Amino acid sequence: MREFNRRNFLRAVGAASATSILGPRVHALASSSVISETLQSDAKPVSANDHIQIALIGAGGQGQFDTKVAVQVPGVKCVAVADCYNGRLEHSKEIWGPDTFTTRDYNEILARKDIDAVIIGTPDHWHKQAAVDALKAGKDVYCEKPMIHLYSDGPEMIEASKQTGKILQIGSQRVSSVIYAKAKELLAAGAIGQLNMVTARWDRNSTMGAWSYTVPPDASTESCDWPRFLGTAPKIPFNAEHFFQWRKWKAYGSGVAGDLFVHLFSGTHFITGSNGPTRGMATGGLRFWKDGRDAPDVMVGLFDYREGFNLSLRVNFVDGGEESEGLIFTGSEGTMEIGGGYVSVNRVPRETEPGLTIESFPLEMQKQIEATYREKYPRQHPSTAPTPGFQKFVAPEGYLDSYDHFSNFFASVRSRKPVVEDAVFGYRAAGAALLSNLSMEKGTIAHWDPDTMKLV
Repeated sequence: MREFNRRNFLRAVGAASATSILGPRVHALASSSVISETLQSDAKPVSANDHIQIALIGAGGQGQFDTKVAVQVPGVKCVAVADCYNGRLEHSKEIWGPDTFTTRDYNEILARKDIDAVIIGTPDHWHKQAAVDALKAGKDVYCEKPMIHLYSDGPEMIEASKQTGKILQIGSQRVSSVIYAKAKELLAAGAIGQLNMVTARWDRNSTMGAWSYTVPPDASTESCDWPRFLGTAPKIPFNAEHFFQWRKWKAYGSGVAGDLFVHLFSGTHFITGSNGPTRGMATGGLRFWKDGRDAPDVMVGLFDYREGFNLSLRVNFVDGGEESEGLIFTGSEGTMEIGGGYVSVNRVPRETEPGLTIESFPLEMQKQIEATYREKYPRQHPSTAPTPGFQKFVAPEGYLDSYDHFSNFFASVRSRKPVVEDAVFGYRAAGAALLSNLSMEKGTIAHWDPDTMKLV
């Protein structure tokens, strides 16, 4: 994995100007105020007392990726790993050193006094219990999204963080992205006028994208702690696909809603400042990946926000085109689009006069109407008329929002200041996303109070 930190980021920004590489009307985000306040933390040396020792609970693909990014933050070291598969424990020692403590039982990690914080990368159905146990053991927690598997998980996790005074940050990294921060700034400044709709998509057209991850040849009840993996899930005989491809089953994961919709919700909520939708409905089904899974591979959702906009979401695992993710914010005076490493604004100012449709009227009447109209709406000089415009803001090559999300988390661990994505924000994003599953299961509109975070 390529090493990334803010120093690399600054070097990349300083190496070229926006006009020499990105062209006219394209701006490098380094010059934007949205990141100027956050570039100072890594410039200072980290003292011995500020070193943070972390442990990983759940060392699958996402957990290992998270931890590889986390240890790039100055002063952070991974010293322990818990997982239910021996192969991942072995590989953890290969990554972080032979002295890395490994175990199948994460309680052995929580009992250690030398561990300051944990990263939870378990299947969704373990998020609540692992987080609550870690918080009560005195550890700060970075928990992967979606925060919850069941709605009852949220209040318990929020309360545990409050009672213990420990930090709980949820891992939807777009909340820390300079791209999303710039989008938030643009929307607040009225770049597209009044927001009325957000359209978001996440399409995948690959086997790995559809969660059919590789099952290792040694998968067995000896190499895998099947009972511990199951936890609160229904007790069934060992199934290697369930163990290594757990997102495909509702017993362990939250489907496309919890895996992907939640990113789109967290990004939308961050940019708009909304607590979430008041109701939503979804449809979809298994269109292509009929391999025994019970989680849909296609889902479309529509959600109402009392701020005056609708959110339309789409996830498609059988999309025949290019794999992509993106959001389009449609306002009264233009659109704002977020794509891979950029945010662009296409501003189309509203007309300064309503116009006329008089061609079908008698000619004399046309003259009368136009004369009256021009008294009310004099012709504007071209120099004063509003003009459309296009701007694009691009993050430097190699920019990684996951790094910023971890940098923000560890800054809070050191300072004890609030995190960028606390449990309340995480619950509101996940709670909104899981309305999709609820709507599909019940075949009806699902209602949600985003303030009290309760189903209605």
